[in-house]
Amino acid sequence: MADTKTAKSEEVEEKANAVESEAQVDTSKIDAEVLQNIPVTVSVEVGRTSLKIRDLMRLAQGSVVELDRLAGESLDLMVNNTPVAQGEIVLVNERYGIKLTSVVPTVERVKNL
Repeated sequence: MADTKTAKSEEVEEKANAVESEAQVDTSKIDAEVLQNIPVTVSVEVGRTSLKIRDLMRLAQGSVVELDRLAGESLDLMVNNTPVAQGEIVLVNERYGIKLTSVVPTVERVKNL
C-alpha cells in the first residue's frame, strides 16, 4: 500500500513538473522582430539636484535651480530611466536633439533595461 501511495505521489509530481515545463517561456524562441518593435521612453538628463521640501514649495516662475553638471558637460541619454549613452545638445530642424559621444556597450545596455 505504501508503494501505491509513493507511485501516485511520483506520478502527480511528474505531471506537475510537465505542466510547469510547458508553462516556462523559452526566450531563445522569442522573435527578434517583436522585441525590436517594443516602444521605450527616451529622455535626456541635463543634471540633478536635491531640494528640501521648503525650497521646493518656494519655487515660482523665474526661480533658478542649480544642477550638478557644468556647462558644456555631456548629457545622459536615458531609456526607461536607465543611462545608455552620453552626448551633446544639437539642433535638428529647429528642435533639440542629442549627438552621441559615447554609448554603453550593447550587452550592458540590454542587461540594465
